[in-house]
Amino acid sequence: MTLLPGTVAAVSPLRRCSRTACGRSAVATLTYVYADSTAVVGPLATYAEPHSYDLCEEHAGRLTAPRGWEVVRLDVDTAGIMPNSDDLEALADAVREAARPSAHPPADAGVGVETGRRGHLRVLRPPS
Repeated sequence: MTLLPGTVAAVSPLRRCSRTACGRSAVATLTYVYADSTAVVGPLATYAEPHSYDLCEEHAGRLTAPRGWEVVRLDVDTAGIMPNSDDLEALADAVREAARPSAHPPADAGVGVETGRRGHLRVLRPPS
């Protein structure tokens, strides 16, 4: 892919497999427990850790460990990885609800008297 000067390539928000030249979506996380000589392959971690590796379904299933090491495989639910229509509908409903104007304005809107300013901050005195 060739980029023009001053442009940035689009980055996918999905986590990808850590294996070189693999662009598939990650479904599992590999973590090494050096003290126990164990490699643990489990569900995709909530966020990327610096000392763990995200793996696609194929690479998670084919993983082997060095001689003398044990591989522990925890159940990985690959069906629950992608959002389903219920998730998307719930998200759309939440956005619609947040965008709907409130029937009751906030009780303390406009309360307080400005007594000072510092940059973009304001100091308000409570109503007496």
